[in-house]
Amino acid sequence: MKQKIRNFPLAAYLAITGMFKEFKRDERGISGTVVAILLILVGVLLVVVIWGFLDGWLKEIWDKITSNADKIEVK
Repeated sequence: MKQKIRNFPLAAYLAITGMFKEFKRDERGISGTVVAILLILVGVLLVVVIWGFLDGWLKEIWDKITSNADKIEVK
């Protein structure tokens, strides 16, 4: 029993490293991962581009709103 307890960390290490080596060799999983990463990058790029286009327009609208705020009377 003591021998099994002593060998457990070694067995766990070998199981984990074997899993990673098998993952590296498996080309089926890599293509799905690459596609997911590329989709995330394209999504982030689109958000940045759209925000860049809307930034000036939003500032213009906000300036109109804040410049007219002092003209509003509160009763």
